[in-house]
Amino acid sequence: MKPSRLALCAALLGGASLAAEGSPEKGTGPGLHDQHLNVIPRTEDEAARIAAVTAWTQDFSAPEQFEELSAGAATVRPRRNADAFSQPSGNMEFDRELDFKVGNGLFRKLWVSSPSSTRASDGLGPLYNARGCQNCHLKDGRGHPPEGPNDGAVSIFLRVSVPADPGALVPPITDWIATAPDPVYGQQIQDFATVGQGGEARFEVSYEEIEMPLSGGESASLRVPTYAAADLAYGPLAEGAMLSPRVAPQMIGLGLLEAIPVRDILAHADPDDANGDGISGRAAVAWSLEHDAAMLGRFGHKAGMATIREQSSAAFASDIGISTPLHPDVWGDCTVAQVACREAPGGDDPERGGFEADMAALELVTFYSRNLGVPARRDVDDPQVLQGKRVFYETGCPACHTPKFVTHRLDAQPEQSFQLIWPYTDMLLHDMGEGLADHRPEGRATGREWRTAPLWGIGLTQRVSGHTTFLHDGRARSLLEAILWHGGEAETQRDRVVSMVPADRAALIRYLESL
Repeated sequence: MKPSRLALCAALLGGASLAAEGSPEKGTGPGLHDQHLNVIPRTEDEAARIAAVTAWTQDFSAPEQFEELSAGAATVRPRRNADAFSQPSGNMEFDRELDFKVGNGLFRKLWVSSPSSTRASDGLGPLYNARGCQNCHLKDGRGHPPEGPNDGAVSIFLRVSVPADPGALVPPITDWIATAPDPVYGQQIQDFATVGQGGEARFEVSYEEIEMPLSGGESASLRVPTYAAADLAYGPLAEGAMLSPRVAPQMIGLGLLEAIPVRDILAHADPDDANGDGISGRAAVAWSLEHDAAMLGRFGHKAGMATIREQSSAAFASDIGISTPLHPDVWGDCTVAQVACREAPGGDDPERGGFEADMAALELVTFYSRNLGVPARRDVDDPQVLQGKRVFYETGCPACHTPKFVTHRLDAQPEQSFQLIWPYTDMLLHDMGEGLADHRPEGRATGREWRTAPLWGIGLTQRVSGHTTFLHDGRARSLLEAILWHGGEAETQRDRVVSMVPADRAALIRYLESL
């Protein structure tokens, strides 16, 4: 990456950062803020320049300025092997790379059960979905559902919850939908267990194929999934239990998504569809354990987590059964009904503050997750890619997949500070229709709502993960199938894709593959 180009980008944006406080979206409850990021406020002049830079283009004859730099100065070269998502931010100083590498080691670590001679690595389970972060996020890419009898379900799991009792305590957040963990199985189904314990269930999925006719005599086949927790080891699920599959998402660019100003995200929210375009994105609001406050939800398929640190801690607890200062229970997701699990030895160590992974370890994993670099765009000036970009815009896709933002100016996070980024997400919740509904609410998100998934790096999925399955449960086997599953607020856009001439449809897919 040439310094002159970065200098041009800096000149384009100007020099100082929208106010830290954003006006809350109507109905979110307490005001949302970015104060935990220690931001430097923008000037009015700078905010005006940023608005101009992030405005949607109307010229599709050539790439936009800096369009190939998906993550601004943090962009990395697109490697030709499976390590394309595993590079540190392109603007990281050498003296910070050690923390990234140590965090990578912790992310790749295989935890073992307690007691163990390897005390720095014990504490696994007793119930778990994977022995390490990298097992789910293989090569820092996205997971997939099992694709045959010999393929495991390590990178996908089932969340479970039940309707909460009337009068249950809920966070002070408007429109919060009260749910509770299953009284026996907890918040998610763990299909593995340490010696002497029993995995909770076996992940099971079956599919029904349906044909969808497309214009020009083409067609596509969609697979409709049915999920189940089979061979339940601790008795039946509670009455009214709601199951929802979750594929491990790709890890790139998380720190940049965390650094997008709240105010800029809320500017795209239109919960009452005031402009009449059929798109009514709502802010996800999460209760932060870390900050003891309502904050904008950013991470997870329903944006149930506010920060990368909390998302990492929750994954340690529920996916691996590892305690941290934010989730201190050494038994992870084991419930009071699972007595043997609660009584099993843990790996809590006084030298680590009584946790299995102390705050230092959590910080290193957070730093690593925050700084996984986004690869540069490919073929931005290819004629078919430019045609596909025009189709993307004319179809209305940017209404949810917002192309670009400028991040906060951050004192302590130079890699994420003041970057023009191209994530293709508005970070909001949208009703995606009955076809994608899991009928399981999470926080403010209803059973039909999902956070807009970022599209950057999506064209490298095959290279990194060895498959091309998409959506929250991996049901789509191609980008076209993923589009055809869009419903609800995106039904109009889907129907345009179905009816457009085949050449435009092919160009649209080619454009997405370049991201």
